[in-house]
Amino acid sequence: MILRFLCILRSTLIVLIVPLLLVTTNVRLVADSPYLYSYGFQKYGIESVTGIEMGQLELAGEKIRDYFSNDQDYLVIDIERQGQKIKNLYNQREILHMKDVKNLIQLIYSIQIWSLLLFITLILIGFLSIRLRKFSNVIDPISWGGGLTLGIAAVVGILSLFGFQRLFLFFHLVSFDNDLWILDPTRDYLIMMFPQGFFFDATVFIVVLTLGQALLLWVLPRIIRRLRGL
Repeated sequence: MILRFLCILRSTLIVLIVPLLLVTTNVRLVADSPYLYSYGFQKYGIESVTGIEMGQLELAGEKIRDYFSNDQDYLVIDIERQGQKIKNLYNQREILHMKDVKNLIQLIYSIQIWSLLLFITLILIGFLSIRLRKFSNVIDPISWGGGLTLGIAAVVGILSLFGFQRLFLFFHLVSFDNDLWILDPTRDYLIMMFPQGFFFDATVFIVVLTLGQALLLWVLPRIIRRLRGL
């Protein structure tokens, strides 16, 4: 009875960890992607909006990505704008908001690492504690987790396509306990550089990556089972 309970608990944890692991991994990939920043700067004409040359915008993007993973408390974007050196592009409100963003990003990074470690541990426990004829007990939870992730990613994708503005607002209300994220697009460079469309594109990338990976995890164990005659 106890062994059966532990087996069910392990399977349940795997099912729940799979979507958590995939989503946090893809958030990390997108947040650390130079391509996304360059793509967004070009797509939304950020060079003309801010008066900052593309090379300097990309340098600012690099400093932001570094900031997410370093031990620096406050973000400093020292670049050039129209030939003049700027010690810090962002004002105090923007800097404090980026500190909140960094805390959130680092929390996501931590969740990703711990999810991965727990996932690997649970899989190894499954392989070490079952007989070969019950190999399906190891791979089936992965497939179920992939299926759960497909459902979650599909819902988020649909909500993003038909109501991203509300979803974006809800995200900020839930994620931050202050209103520092409410910025002025006419004078605050942070929102000039990263308009709402930029985050819509980032969300699309995350959803597409997650859907593809989840589909693979959902299908691959089934193929393995068929090949092994399980």
